[in-house]
Amino acid sequence: MQQCPLCLSPGGEIVWEDGLCRVVRVDGAEGAAFPGYCRVIWRTHIAEMTDLDPGSRRHLMNVVFAVEAALRALVAPDKINLAALGNMVPHLHWHVIPRWRDDSHFPAAIWADPQKSVAAIRHVPAASALTAAIIAALTEEESGA
Repeated sequence: MQQCPLCLSPGGEIVWEDGLCRVVRVDGAEGAAFPGYCRVIWRTHIAEMTDLDPGSRRHLMNVVFAVEAALRALVAPDKINLAALGNMVPHLHWHVIPRWRDDSHFPAAIWADPQKSVAAIRHVPAASALTAAIIAALTEEESGA
């Protein structure tokens, strides 16, 4: 049986983590095509959201929402896509993907065939800026502001 890649490695550049989950910035071609693209990865190996207790579900979604808010502030996308598929890697993780109307795949999913040639070069946020924005958004989310 093949071991889980998200149990064996971080899955990208870690920009924030706590004892339950981590946020990684996706690198490679996907990261270049969709600057700021992050994954929120649950630390332990489970496959489904309903495998978590209600408090853990809330925590994970608060982190997903904080990453979305951070990316909206830092890269000003036209849209943010959220996806939790797990078909290829059945380890609970969420994709938080900034999208622009002129990106190579818009309006299709990033896993579909490109719709047009490569889009404009976009600013890639520094890891430190992304970390600070996630922490700020988490603090706001947890305070209920």
